[in-house]
Parts: sequence; C-alpha cells; structure tokens
Amino acid sequence: MKVSLIITTYNWHQALELVLLTAQKQSLMPYEIIIADDGSGNETKVVIDQFKDKLPLKHLWHEDDGFRRTVILNKAIAQAQGEYIIQLDGDCLMHPDFVKDHTEMAVKNQYLYGSRVNIREEFLPELFQNKVTQIGFFNSGIKNKTRNLHLPFLMKMYKANDQLSSKLRGCNLSYWKKDILKINGYNEDMTGWGKEDSEMAIRLLNTGVKGRRIRYGGIIYHIFHTVKSKSRVNINESIQQKAIDENLTYCPNGIDKYL
Repeated sequence: MKVSLIITTYNWHQALELVLLTAQKQSLMPYEIIIADDGSGNETKVVIDQFKDKLPLKHLWHEDDGFRRTVILNKAIAQAQGEYIIQLDGDCLMHPDFVKDHTEMAVKNQYLYGSRVNIREEFLPELFQNKVTQIGFFNSGIKNKTRNLHLPFLMKMYKANDQLSSKLRGCNLSYWKKDILKINGYNEDMTGWGKEDSEMAIRLLNTGVKGRRIRYGGIIYHIFHTVKSKSRVNINESIQQKAIDENLTYCPNGIDKYL
C-alpha cells in the first residue's frame, strides 16, 4: 500500500531539519512526505529545499494567519496520494522504524496512536549543535525512558478500543485516508491550539473506527518547547463536547472544500 507521511511545521526550521534527517534513516521509506506548513518564513523553505533530492518531499504552504493546523492538515490530507496516512509534528524526531511500525500495524477500521519520548530542555544545545538524530535508552537528555524501548514482538499487546484514549497525540497518529474523508477531516471551526486531534478521533470512533495504541514501537522524540497559547482551548473543548454529546460523525467545515 502507498503511505503518505504528513509533517506539520511552523517557523522552527532547526527542529524540522533534524526531523528530516531522521526521515532519511527510515527502514521503510513512505511513498511521499508532505510538509504541511502553517505559514512559516523563508528559512523553513531553505531547509526543505536541501532535502528535496534526498527524500520524496512535497512542501504545502499557506499564508500565516494564526494557528490554523486544522486547515493545513486538511489541505495536506486532500493532496495525499497514499491510502494510509501517518501524521507527525515537525518537532518530533523519528525512530528508524517509525514508518515501518505504523505501516505493519495498520488494520482496516482502526486508527493508531503512539507515545512520545520527551527531550529535556537542557539537552537542546547539544541536540541542535551536534544534530543528534539517534537517542539511546540511557541518554540523560530524555524523560519517559520506558517509552524508548523498541520491542516489536510486544507491539501487538494493546487491543483496539472504541473509547477515546487520553494517550492520543496528533504528533504520532495514523489512519486510512478513506476513513478521515468519511468524517470530512479535521474541523476547521477549531482554530488555535488544543483538542483538534481528539475531536477528529471522536468522530472516527462514532463511525465505528476503533483506536489502537502502539507501545514499544512507533517511537518519536518530542523536542522541548514552550506551550503555545491556550486562548482557544475552552471554545475547542465545547466543540469536542458537542461531538461527544450528539454522537457526531461529520463536520460541515472540513476537508471537502479541497477535494
């Protein structure tokens, strides 16, 4: 099957460079890598251009108009040629088997979500100066060390579930394109940081698509940064609660406008 890897980014070209270095080291290369760029400046384009001869890259950009992650994700999903989509944030380094793990675990009528190993703030100078892309279990620069155990024979121990998990993160997520088109993608009424991934997952669950956690595989390393503005969180929470209360499977303001 064709796999599309979508990487969201916004004005952090140093982190994106490291992410793309880890993309080069994947044991299974995706069919395409789409950089879903929420309005970054030219420095991000310069980094992406450096990798265009080394990776199957597409750079999808729109004008900066605040935090519009739902919009740029919908645009990227609409353009994706893969039948299966793996989703990653541009501040998350990939384990060499990240794409392989998600691909091998893909099952019809399920979406997958993985964990993240957190990189400590005090490790950032070394990370960027030395362009570190491989982080061992005993590295003092990380938290959550048990999440850094890659044990493929244990990956299937978690079963699919029809309830939303508090472990779900949009920075480590995969799903079938046909499933997300059915629910009309991300809800673009949700602008600003917070709840956009879980609200989308709720609508998937409401259609009968179950969520399954990947543990001991699908590993990413999240680079420390300050928390984005949460000024819209309460509004986004109310949108999510409506999806729960009304058992919604579709959002009117979604991906269909780009198809």
